[in-house]
Amino acid sequence: MNKIEHVRHHSARYSVLNAFHTILDASVGFVRKNPVLTIAAALAIATSFIVTPDIEYLGYFDFRTLTCLLCTLAVICALKEIRFFYVCAERIIGFAKNLRLATIALVYITFIGSMLIANDMALITFLPLGYIVLSCTKNEKYMVFVFILQNIAANLGGMLTPFGNPQNLYLYSYFEIPAGQFVSVMFPPFIFAMILITLACFIVPSTPLSYNRDEYEMPKRRLVVYLALFALSILVVFRGIPYQLGLIVIPTALFFLDRKALREVDWGLLMTFVCFFIFSGNMARIPAVEAVIGTLVGGSEKLTLLTSSLSCQAISNVPSAILLSKFTVNWKALLYGVNIGGCGTLISSLASLITFRTFMSHNRGVHGAAGKYVAMFSVVNFAMLGLLLALCMVLV
Repeated sequence: MNKIEHVRHHSARYSVLNAFHTILDASVGFVRKNPVLTIAAALAIATSFIVTPDIEYLGYFDFRTLTCLLCTLAVICALKEIRFFYVCAERIIGFAKNLRLATIALVYITFIGSMLIANDMALITFLPLGYIVLSCTKNEKYMVFVFILQNIAANLGGMLTPFGNPQNLYLYSYFEIPAGQFVSVMFPPFIFAMILITLACFIVPSTPLSYNRDEYEMPKRRLVVYLALFALSILVVFRGIPYQLGLIVIPTALFFLDRKALREVDWGLLMTFVCFFIFSGNMARIPAVEAVIGTLVGGSEKLTLLTSSLSCQAISNVPSAILLSKFTVNWKALLYGVNIGGCGTLISSLASLITFRTFMSHNRGVHGAAGKYVAMFSVVNFAMLGLLLALCMVLV
């Protein structure tokens, strides 16, 4: 081999290795950013080898749920682009005179926001505000506790409405639950959760603080249009208009008004739903699995509640809702379980992973930050889960 061929050989080898490392780094980055989607896709692919794809796969998908999720997320992203939620939250925070009141305001904003814009979007929107308030007032030492309270508020606040949590949207559509009945069923644990979270806020001291508000004016015309689209998405969720109409009108309007909002939609969450639809559909067609899960959730409502809340700790609340719904008619117990089951482990809810990721982005390089967060998160979340589970055992 002459010198030129030797150089070409090494150059080609280096290019292949470089491309391999680039692909590997991109893959690792994708998995870290989308752990739930990665697991969902792996499960969907694995079960597809057991139940080979056929025409019955089309029956797996709840297209109404997917449409409602897409429309709601798209409008929320548009409102977020004009800083609507940030401005509303900031003005409320401006009235807080001490750290305890600021914490209560942050938690309640997240709590109420999750009812309107879903738990993960509430955290993406309001966690940065919590960081700004704590950092600007030199109270970073309370960040772990405040972030955990915001996380719990997002998970539990969203349980009152059909569109507050992704699993609610699915179960509301799958079991065709009347809107009034849905709210009345979820109202007792919602109020109990609100009381518990409020009491937890009083652990934070009432240290005086000052906070300078950012005077930002939202574009009024776009605000009016986006609020109208948001109202339309709510009508779609509550079956006031056909979901097919919402699928046409809302994305089309945003395509011309704000294409960035469409790009900002959490497409990974939508694909996660698609993958879990495939996984749960396949699992329901495996006789051995059907027998085991059917025994756990097909009879006693209390056993359904316990099984669903515990399954969330291992496979998260959205896949638990989709999987277990195929094996039970106890929708009330299942609804309780997959909502309160969002408390507990870090993987019990996608929202919890979002909070942890946000916290770590502000504490990179801080020794022991991750361990301190996980320890406090586990204590507070499992305490909340235990109290709510005791209440729901009485309610079913």
